[in-house]
Amino acid sequence: MSLKVENLSKTFGTQAAVNNINFEIFKGEIVGFLGPNGAGKSTTMKMLTGYLSATSGKALVLGQNMYPSNLALKSKIGYLPEHNPLYLEMYVKDFLIFIAEIYNVPQPELKALELIKKVGLTPEAHKKIEELSKGYRQRVGLAQALIHDPEILILDEPTTGLDPNQLTEIRSLIKQVGKNKTVILSTHIMQEVEAICDRVLIINKGQIVSDQKLIDLKNLYGSLENAFSQLTK
Repeated sequence: MSLKVENLSKTFGTQAAVNNINFEIFKGEIVGFLGPNGAGKSTTMKMLTGYLSATSGKALVLGQNMYPSNLALKSKIGYLPEHNPLYLEMYVKDFLIFIAEIYNVPQPELKALELIKKVGLTPEAHKKIEELSKGYRQRVGLAQALIHDPEILILDEPTTGLDPNQLTEIRSLIKQVGKNKTVILSTHIMQEVEAICDRVLIINKGQIVSDQKLIDLKNLYGSLENAFSQLTK
C-alpha cells in the first residue's frame, strides 16, 4: 500500500466538501479520480498532499499519516494542481533547476535537462515561462512534479490545454512513469481515463460512489460515460 485514505472528511463551515471517504492505491496503479464539478476531487487531492488539513480521518502515505503536516512525507509526493502555479518571469530551465535545488536533488542542472527532454520542452527550455502556451506551461508543471523522482504522483487535470499531439505524448509519459509509482489523476476526459488508468474512483457530493477496475466498470454499465452519468445523478 502506497496511499491509504481512512474516514477522510473536510468541512468548510457547514459544507461537507469530502465526507468520510475510504480507499487504497498501490504501487504501479494508475487510478482515475472522476466526479462532477464541486464533487470533492481537488479538495481530496489537496488533503493527500498535506496542502489542506483534514477535518477528520487519515491520509496515510507510505504507511505514515500526513497529519500533522509531515515535510518528509511531502517530499515523496509529486503534485500538479489544477491551477498550475509557476514563476512566470523565470526561464524554463532555470525554474526547473531551482525546483531541483529545493528538493536537494543531486546535480540539479542535469536533472532539469533530463526532465526537459522527457516532457518535450527542449525547444522551449530557454524561454521565459510567461512566453509559453498553456500546453507548454502544463508540461513545465508536470516536469516540476517529477523532478525529485517522487514515489507518488497526484495530478489534477494534468492534460488541460494540450493539443491532440501533446495529449498523446503526455498520456504516454504518465503511463510510462506510472509503472514504478503510485498515480492518482483527476480528469473530465473519459478517453484519457480509458487510455491511462487501470482503476477508477468516482466521487459525488463528497462521497465515493464507485471504486472498481476500469474493465469491470465498463462491463457493468456498458461504457465509462454511462457509469459516470448513472453514478453521479
